[in-house]
Amino acid sequence: MHVAFITLEYPHPDLSRSGGLGTSIKNLAKGLVLEGVTVTVFVLGQLVDKQVDDSGIRLMSLAKQEHFAFNWYLERKRYQHIIQKYIDSEKIDLIEAPDWTGVSAFMKFTVPLIIRLNGSDGYFCHLDGRPQKWKHRFLERTALKHADAIVSVSSFTSELTKKIFGLNTQIRIIHNSINADDFKPLGLKVKHGQLLYFGTLIRKKGVLELAHVFNRVVEKKSNATLLMVGKDAVDVFEKRSTFELFNSLLTGTAKTRVHYIREVPYKEVQRYIAESHIVLLPSFAEAFPMTWLETLAMEKPLISSDVGWANELMIDGVTGYTVDPKKHELFAEKIITLLDNQQLCHSFGIAGRQHVIAQFSTDIITQKNIAFYKDYIKA
Repeated sequence: MHVAFITLEYPHPDLSRSGGLGTSIKNLAKGLVLEGVTVTVFVLGQLVDKQVDDSGIRLMSLAKQEHFAFNWYLERKRYQHIIQKYIDSEKIDLIEAPDWTGVSAFMKFTVPLIIRLNGSDGYFCHLDGRPQKWKHRFLERTALKHADAIVSVSSFTSELTKKIFGLNTQIRIIHNSINADDFKPLGLKVKHGQLLYFGTLIRKKGVLELAHVFNRVVEKKSNATLLMVGKDAVDVFEKRSTFELFNSLLTGTAKTRVHYIREVPYKEVQRYIAESHIVLLPSFAEAFPMTWLETLAMEKPLISSDVGWANELMIDGVTGYTVDPKKHELFAEKIITLLDNQQLCHSFGIAGRQHVIAQFSTDIITQKNIAFYKDYIKA
């Protein structure tokens, strides 16, 4: 079996910046290779054309080109022709693409095209309560309507996507996976009282709510600190730095206890997770977040949001706490409870890792994907 992925991001030093979507594709690709599946990843929109081997995964970096007009259409068709040549020469059996911005819209291949729902622009606009640009909606709906099959990383994402785009398609649910050998306890000394947020600093991730929560925590816990690690983003409503907005919401005392690191290499994030007392990820908009899986796999107590997908990933009161990020007082109380109870932190950490291994480990999820692919590959 030879499976190929189309994507705009993939975590590799020779490629442009990647986020959770790229990580989820890499995790799946690595699992497939271990099961004897040949994998090619076409990474679109790069600076140069280049072929790279990533531990048995063939990466095809395809440089972007500008067209005189209708760039959104002509560039997709150009990529289609390049990929089809590889389908023919390398005997690719199936193509998978993400839903984001309808990257596969207007692409037609001689093999099945599957779209995986990791959260489209329309999906996140809906969760953010803001209108989606007409062009993005058109491209995403076109791609979804013409896919041979659709698979989603969560039931919540599946149902909401169907509602947003008016789909009647049957959608398979296969959650994201994580290799628990790559993310595991590191045995580093924990910095007592240190709270960690990691990921892009953006409103939809609950960052602004976290400011209100932390104000309440520092009122009662003199040793509490907050470490924030991630790229800053321009706020979609205020048109200014999200970190500046976050900082403006902090009390004077809270400001002195926040440390912000803009960006670190992907592997360094593990050290920050390991050294922190509690991880806080109060996001309003996810599909099935890799950051949550990584935290649980490293045996860290997690306090997350309670939105939609959360019940498919977290077990409230067992792997951590799920709380409405807008309930600042309650969120702060949960943090303080864990700061005061090391045994509970340990219990949540152990249960979280066991839960990830049992439900979302690479071995289990890879087999589900292989079975799904076989349903659509031509005999």
